[in-house]
Parts: sequence; C-alpha cells; structure tokens
Amino acid sequence: MRSRIAVFVAIIQSILLLAHWFLYRTWTAFWLTADPPGISKLAVGLALLSVSFVTASLLAWRYTHLAVRIFYTISAVWLGISSFCFLAACSCWAIDGVARLFGERPDRKLLVGVLLGLALSASCYGVVNAAWTRVKRVTVKLPNLPAAWRGRVAALVSDTHLGHVRGYRFMRRIVQMLIRLRPDIVFIAGDMYDGTAAKVDELAAPWAQLAAPLGAYFVTGNHEEFSDPAKYLRAVKQAGVRVLNNEKVVIDGLQIVGVHFRESTNNERLRGVLRGAALDPDRASLLLTHAPDRLKIAEEEGISLQLSGHTHGGQFFPFTWITSRLYGKFVYGLQRLGNLLVYTSYGAGTWGPPLRVGTTPEIVLIQFEPA
Repeated sequence: MRSRIAVFVAIIQSILLLAHWFLYRTWTAFWLTADPPGISKLAVGLALLSVSFVTASLLAWRYTHLAVRIFYTISAVWLGISSFCFLAACSCWAIDGVARLFGERPDRKLLVGVLLGLALSASCYGVVNAAWTRVKRVTVKLPNLPAAWRGRVAALVSDTHLGHVRGYRFMRRIVQMLIRLRPDIVFIAGDMYDGTAAKVDELAAPWAQLAAPLGAYFVTGNHEEFSDPAKYLRAVKQAGVRVLNNEKVVIDGLQIVGVHFRESTNNERLRGVLRGAALDPDRASLLLTHAPDRLKIAEEEGISLQLSGHTHGGQFFPFTWITSRLYGKFVYGLQRLGNLLVYTSYGAGTWGPPLRVGTTPEIVLIQFEPA
C-alpha cells in the first residue's frame, strides 16, 4: 500500500514539476529577450511552488495546527492559479504558432502579458466565487408521493470538505443558512470531511444547532472512506445527525434509503442494500448516496428520486469538461433516467484548489409535489 502511495505521489509531483518548467520556459521565451544565464530567482521560486502542494498535502494528513492549515491553503490556491497559468501558456504557444504559419509575428510580450493577466483574473474570480454559497431551489414531482409530503422542502448539502481550507466557521455558516431557510428535513450526501487530519468533533459541532422538524440524515462519501470512517460517523452522530447505515427509514410514508459510498461502488452490494430495504413499489422512495453512479440499478429497484453530490461539476476548466464526459447529463442538476429522477449537487465546498469558475457552491432546496 505504501509503495502505491509513493508511486502516486511521485507521478503527481513529476507532472507538477513539468508544468512549472513549462511556465518558466514560456515566460522566458515570450517576455524576456533571452533566457537568463544560471539559475534565476524565478526558476527557484517556481521550483519551490511546484513542490508546495504535495508537501502541504503530506503534512495535512498528519497535522492540524495553524501553520499547516495556512501552508496548505496557500499551496492549494496556487495549484488553481497555476492551472489557469498553464492554460494561458499553452495558448501563448498555440496563438504564436498559428500566427507564424500565416506569416505574422505577434508581439510576444503583449501576448503573454494579456493571457497571464486573464489567468490571474480568472483565478481571483474563482476564489471569490467558491466562497459564495448560493441557494438553489428546485421542485420535484414524484408519483405516489404521500399526502403529508406535498409542499414539504428538503435541503441537500454535500461536499463541504471540512479540513484545512474550510473549517468550523464555514460549517457554522452553512448551518446558519439552513436555520434561516427552515427546511423540513436535511440530507447530507457525503464528503462532509476532506479526509485529512482534522478535529472531527469540533468541525461537526455546528450541526447540533440545527433543529429541522424531520431531522438531518447523513451517508459517507469517498473522502470519509480514505481511512476508517468510524471517527467521522461518531462525530456526526454526536452532533445530532442521523447516520443511515445502508438502511431504510420511513418518514410520514416516504421511504428513505441511505447507502454509504463503499457499498454504492459495487453493483451487487448496492443492489443487495436496495433489495434488503424491501421497498414498497406503491409508495415514493428516495435514495441518499454520494455519487451519481450505477443509476440503472437504482432505477431497476424502483427508487423514485436519488440525491447525490461528488462531481463538484469539475469546479473549473478543464476539469469541468472531464467530469461532464464521465457523468454526462448527470454531472449536475435534476435529470431523469426512466422512472428515476436524479439530482446531483455541485456541493457546498471545494476539493484541492478552493476555486470555482463555471460552477457555483450551493445548498439545494427541494420542494416535493405529487406527479
């Protein structure tokens, strides 16, 4: 296991080193009249930045004190900035190459200045956008919806990723938003925690202030399962949130099934949990699970509505494009597969770079109506 982790870290670090070398090569080729002799301050700075995120991540797995949190946050922000700068650098070479094919010689200094300026502007916007949690409202019409649920509102919260970037104050702000919104019930679709070292009880504590009439319900995401999830489940329960351990509860006639991430990643395990729930096909049912995967199984087993997160919508390009290729239309929003409705949330937090461009962090309010 350790050897696999070492190989993975080595691959990621190699990619980051190459990307930063490419940034240096682009800057010296387009901005400077000649590559400066020896090792420049810029080269040293970019070399240090290239190892910052991996170093911070390794520290984050073991330590929670302030210095590590600050270092991790700065390195994560830089990782996002460098992603946009890398795209800008690629664009510099592409535009310059195409122009030269047509006999033009663009002003390289102006080109790199404009494109890197746009990259920095996009990064600043991404940081601000990622910190501004929106409220998304959607109406869901379900066949066989119990009369008691007509007009009721559920809040869906996912992917807060509590840890070194988003901590206690962020979680308290989310809970305070929910208190003001006053949903009837709250569903937490996993990745409440980032999976790094954390004071798990302290981070979950704000949930104790919530008093939704029908309660709050939680299932794990993949980040809670990076290690033994027991500590996270204990903290969540201690804060007054009900953990759905691959089980069904019936609330005023609505069947609610919660499936943890580990069981949702295997066809037979997921099917086994759903069949074990003994769903009544003549009553509406809701599946709370982290990722919008294996939707065909949920549809075949008679689930009416699935609530998930996980994708983040990719957060920003090119990852927005990658996730949309992986999940298709189910990457975000309310979609249908046969008789199954699926809502996938962008999530309230971020993973890795705390940036969002083209996606928005959200709390989702779902109003139930009969079909």
